Amino acid sequence: MRKWLPLLTVSLSTFMLLLDVTIVSVAVPAMADALDSSFTDLQWTVDIYVLVLAALLMAIGSASDLFGRRRIFLLGLVVFAAASLACGLAPNIGFLIAARGMQGLGAAAMFATNAALLSATYRGRDLGVAFGVWGAVNGAAAALGPIVGGLLTEHISWRAIFLVNLPVAAVAIVIALRAVTESRDRASGRIDIPGTVTFTLGVSLLIYGLIEAGDQGWSDFVTLGCLIGAAVALVVFVLVERGRRAPMLDPRLFRGPSFSALMLGGFVLTGAAFANLVFVSVWAQTVLDFDPVKAGLVLTPLAGMSFVVAGAGGRLLHGVPPRISIGAGLLFVGAGTLLDMVIAPSSGWTALLAGLIVTGVGVGLASPVLASAALTTAPPERAGMANGAMNTFRQLGFAVGVPVFGTALAGQARATLSDSGQFDDPQATASALSGGGAPEIIARVPAAARAAVDQALHAAYADGLDRVFLISGAAALVAGVAVLLLVRPVPTAPRAAAADGPAGAAVPGGPAIPAPGGSQLPTGANG
Repeated sequence: MRKWLPLLTVSLSTFMLLLDVTIVSVAVPAMADALDSSFTDLQWTVDIYVLVLAALLMAIGSASDLFGRRRIFLLGLVVFAAASLACGLAPNIGFLIAARGMQGLGAAAMFATNAALLSATYRGRDLGVAFGVWGAVNGAAAALGPIVGGLLTEHISWRAIFLVNLPVAAVAIVIALRAVTESRDRASGRIDIPGTVTFTLGVSLLIYGLIEAGDQGWSDFVTLGCLIGAAVALVVFVLVERGRRAPMLDPRLFRGPSFSALMLGGFVLTGAAFANLVFVSVWAQTVLDFDPVKAGLVLTPLAGMSFVVAGAGGRLLHGVPPRISIGAGLLFVGAGTLLDMVIAPSSGWTALLAGLIVTGVGVGLASPVLASAALTTAPPERAGMANGAMNTFRQLGFAVGVPVFGTALAGQARATLSDSGQFDDPQATASALSGGGAPEIIARVPAAARAAVDQALHAAYADGLDRVFLISGAAALVAGVAVLLLVRPVPTAPRAAAADGPAGAAVPGGPAIPAPGGSQLPTGANG
């Protein structure tokens, strides 16, 4: 029994960090109401966690190789627990956003070391069992997140979704101190600080600019400044990485169409399948007037179907080239999100059921093999780097998807509200509606006009979701075709064996709802 204690602590940490992506999507309306937050605040509350996780994942992987994976893992657990406490006690929205960013830092430290700790602890059949259990934990977190979030929010408080992490983290820390042995790889090189700084600055400015675009418009000075700054920072990142002997991410990998297409596939899969669910949850709770538990259940068909398909697909699709599974999965995601465009002002949640199920099939097909497929498209000495890049791009897909979809939803809602002729300031109303303010908007109008206003808000949010699903579907279809046409593995015999790896957990995408199953090898920025 003692030999499985390291697996237990790694699984507990994984469960927490994934739960805190999915659990927040259901609690967002309650948080926004309690802390009187704006649409921009709403997006940052969800996005900052995944942004920090994505931006620092590869750098922390390198740090763990140098300074010890157990040490970094424990530090991540402590930071995550302290940040969870801060989130639960947050007096205002600014404090909550900052604490969520610290949570992302702790999550990055845990996530960057999880697979490496398992690989350093177990061998042979035990390693396969460990990764299989870890994969099941990923799936459980995905399926339970919305339901647990709804239960805690409705029956206790939105603060409970963060405070529940404290006892779990305490158990994980005690087990890690007693049962996990240290491992490191001092030959992995130095931490790429210039690359980390320029990459973090670039993606942060990009996300900030996209969020500001939804609130202030694309011509706003701050929006344009952030987007231009992001482009400059990312160009500098590429130049810096090209000149380093041990880069965090070698830009030359992207010369290969296979590697580039897979990174695009991982990025789009997470964004197209999951980022829109934040706004589906807001719609269910503030437009359809669902309680948090019911809103959580609305999101579970996707996670449940992905869990079933991933489990069955591992056996039924054995031997099928990864590009087929990934490309077909993306096509299913595209078809599923396009099916959700049937939503209308009078629609209930069942209008989304078919689309969510089809999308779940796509996620279950594609997610489990993304990590191992990335390894087949890079040279053997860059295997760790390819794996770290896939982790990062999947997280970035969610981080970028939230503001892109938020901007699209608010813009389309504004147009619909303007056409209705019932609102003096359609832009402000659209922003409030997108952020969960439908009940407050209705409460401010005379009783005689509430039915008409309610109908207009239903129409505006439905039109906004329609635009979001169109963008999701188109992006997934394009990415699916690109993967099918461009991905070809590096013809190296040893690599093919390594790609199969232990049966374990697919790298989660973020937030949002990662699919279980698949292959996962140790992370590491420098391979």
